[in-house]
Amino acid sequence: MPFLCFFHSLNSKVLVRQRALFMVITLCLVYTLGHATVKSDDGKLLAPTPPMGWMTWNYFADNINEKVIMEMADAMVSSGMLKAGYNYVFIDDGWQGGRDNKNNIIPDSKKFPSGIKELADYVHSKGLKLGIYSDAAPLTCAGYTASLGFEEQDAKTFASWGIDYLKYDYCGAPEDVETAKQRYKKMGDALRRSGREIAFGICEWGQRKPWLWAAEAGGQLWRTTNDVRDKWKRKPTENSGEGIMNIMDVNASLDKYAGPGYWNDMDMLVVGLYGKKGPSGDLGGTGCTNTEYQSQMSLWSILASPLAATNDIRNMNAETKRILLNQEVIDIDQDVLGKQGILKVNNETWSIILRTLANGDYALAILNRSDSIQNTTINLSEFGLKSTYYIKDLWQHKVVAKGKKWSGSVNSHETKLFRLKKID
Repeated sequence: MPFLCFFHSLNSKVLVRQRALFMVITLCLVYTLGHATVKSDDGKLLAPTPPMGWMTWNYFADNINEKVIMEMADAMVSSGMLKAGYNYVFIDDGWQGGRDNKNNIIPDSKKFPSGIKELADYVHSKGLKLGIYSDAAPLTCAGYTASLGFEEQDAKTFASWGIDYLKYDYCGAPEDVETAKQRYKKMGDALRRSGREIAFGICEWGQRKPWLWAAEAGGQLWRTTNDVRDKWKRKPTENSGEGIMNIMDVNASLDKYAGPGYWNDMDMLVVGLYGKKGPSGDLGGTGCTNTEYQSQMSLWSILASPLAATNDIRNMNAETKRILLNQEVIDIDQDVLGKQGILKVNNETWSIILRTLANGDYALAILNRSDSIQNTTINLSEFGLKSTYYIKDLWQHKVVAKGKKWSGSVNSHETKLFRLKKID
């Protein structure tokens, strides 16, 4: 009642202003409370920047074992991936061997004869973290044992193994959003009570708009679309199979839902797969050009997506290494301010994205969506940038212009990625 009495004592103009202020404060409180679960018990963000690593699924599907995981952990170090910031090894579907006589989830004894705990110890000894996979239903997408009804037990098991991350899928679950919220929150709560800090990746494919509720359910990141395929975009005759462009077009409008500790997940990088048969090769995934793979890296980075490579990092060609290990591009993705890039221009030919960085610089992505080379002039003042800047091309690793505009050509499906530094 004190708020009501106070409002009634004001004239109408002040009343409107005060009510507007009250609404802003209320919305801020709701937003803060809704994102409170992204912190550990000691207040530390579990994912202050988008998680980075390598994931098993696109290259191996469920044909995984401890030898493969150990080889990939070794390759993460020897290839320079760990040094560049890729510090997770994510085990996807196919590791499970059912439950024991106490209903504890167990790994497949043929695939993982040493157990997940020893594997986690090995991965940790390399300076890496280990992620694992389950599903909010009785069975996973590939038909293995999942966690519905065993959330507390499985979370404690994962913690006892030394798991650092859980990808939680949604195959076999009801379509409505309320059930999804309940099931994800149940696992999110269980992870927080597990005794170990375990980041939580929510994977319900964006169909229930998880950016509106997943943080409150305990998630640090949430998938915004169906699974990525190894292709640039869907053909007019295709109604499924997400290409790089299809995912970018969804994610580019979700900037206000991302920030330190909570991220819009654009799914795995297909860089270096070159049309490999398997999950990413389904539904039209016949491969991309190196220019298109480079664009994926640029777009995922300026849009602050987690970066999960899925190629065979034991055997990377020079182009794949060049793309995945570009530290200047990775630095855009991992910028500590955590602001996702904002879509400034979007039409049949161009998509232009601007991102504010922690040190006052900006990142600018210029994507040529068309099927032919295009020339353009970009006036930075049109995006509210009134100063003059050093304009550095992060793929050429050099300053290509100074001033208030950039002119040049952009190849078909190429994304120019610039860092703009104010000239004093």
